[in-house]
Amino acid sequence: MRRPVVAGNWKMHGSRAENTRLINAILEASDEPACEVIVCPPAVYLWEIGRQLKDNRIALGAQTLCADSQGAFTGEVSGAMLKDVGASHVIVGHSERRALYREDDALVARKFVAAQAAGLLPILCVGETLEEWERGDTEQVVARQLDAVLAVAGVASFGRAIVAYEPVWAIGTGKNATPDQAQAVHAFIRARIAARDAMIGDGLRLLYGGSVKAANAAELFGQPDVDGGLVGGASLKADEFVRICAAATSGRA
Repeated sequence: MRRPVVAGNWKMHGSRAENTRLINAILEASDEPACEVIVCPPAVYLWEIGRQLKDNRIALGAQTLCADSQGAFTGEVSGAMLKDVGASHVIVGHSERRALYREDDALVARKFVAAQAAGLLPILCVGETLEEWERGDTEQVVARQLDAVLAVAGVASFGRAIVAYEPVWAIGTGKNATPDQAQAVHAFIRARIAARDAMIGDGLRLLYGGSVKAANAAELFGQPDVDGGLVGGASLKADEFVRICAAATSGRA
């Protein structure tokens, strides 16, 4: 059985004091979870939070990385640097990176490869905009985003990755895909990978990432191909995040 995952993307929020309180509250509020829990704070806080999480059950993830390993790339952070400060995971191709920083499919694929080369497990984000969704282009867009990575990294690389479906129209809007809609896209993703390698497709963990909250988590995570969530704003509230983690565990029981 695929182990459920809940990853908290803090985006550009937090402070040293707030981060300490949040991590402590999550640790105090939750028992040993059956799901894998990952927190992804801003890069400047990775080292300190990594020390706080040392020998703990919560994994540390970064929000992005440079596609190059070193060189004259002012302001960038390489996968090796993330690994050096304790990160084990990294988000790749988040919709905000694609839209705001013009990261195209080719660059996302390079970042995916760079993450694995550094020993990090990439959380590859795919998903459609509101306009694409309204046109009925969801599968076409998701297929294109997946195929860009498959062309560069090969299907075997997905045995060391997580994929998050994040409908852009549902991020931070209060809207979210219905459980049936989420399941349909997750099933499509799994089938596309399984068409190249059935074992890897079956074992690939797929997360839903569109306005996940404690109130809707159980129903979303109860879908057969939804293995957890990539959580945004709700991950900044310890009690809410813990309840989402509990829903991931119960939903896959």
